[in-house]
Amino acid sequence: MGDTPRVALVTGAAQGIGAEVARVLAGEATIAALDTNAEGLLSLVAELRGKGQRATAWPVSVSDASAVETVVERIEKELGPIHTLVNVAGVLRMNPVVSLSDEDWATTFGVNTNGVFHVSRAVARRMVPRRAGVIVTVGSNAAGTPRMQMAAYAASKAASTMFTKCLGLELAQYGIRCNVVSPGSTDTAMQRGMWKDEHGADAVIAGASETFRVGIPLRRIATPRDIAEAVQFLASDRARHITMHDLCVDGGATLGV
Repeated sequence: MGDTPRVALVTGAAQGIGAEVARVLAGEATIAALDTNAEGLLSLVAELRGKGQRATAWPVSVSDASAVETVVERIEKELGPIHTLVNVAGVLRMNPVVSLSDEDWATTFGVNTNGVFHVSRAVARRMVPRRAGVIVTVGSNAAGTPRMQMAAYAASKAASTMFTKCLGLELAQYGIRCNVVSPGSTDTAMQRGMWKDEHGADAVIAGASETFRVGIPLRRIATPRDIAEAVQFLASDRARHITMHDLCVDGGATLGV
């Protein structure tokens, strides 16, 4: 490919972890930024272009399989072959299971699980003939540790984590690697939406026995950059012999389980 930057498709790129992944990868790739938040996407793209980096905005819902297929085809035609896919798009609907609505459940899985399937399938179909590419799915440490009022979110992340590992097994023969980065509590709008007041971070770090949450041994909440740099590593040639791996980045909150 010479000096032509690789193309990296990042979903959920309008804010939080997705935006930070786009910023980190923009130094080495042309960014195709996907999100339903068109305004946030345009702001991110303007920011990256202002630094002389290459980025384009693609407003689309990953839950719409047809729209995903169309936009992936356009990205390949207009920007070039997608080398890196990072699935970050996600939603959180909190409620006890007995109060969880059908809409909450369907929406959560529509984005967090179906979305990962739709985008990964569309991109993998194009990676296979080229026998090259990397897929990283941002999951959650909740995929392996029960959390109160987070059944839909945790179940959806568990599903997308196992899907990504199965995809990695199928694509390994083509030299395509698929891995997962599982964050714990990270300072994003989604995380802050769960806080009761300005001391929310302290409460998360301390843990709470009434919700069977042990807190964070490293005594800090992750920043989006902490997660983005883990993604960057797994997407790089430094991780060329790593596939089907789930890298937990949670400060020890799940005690290494």
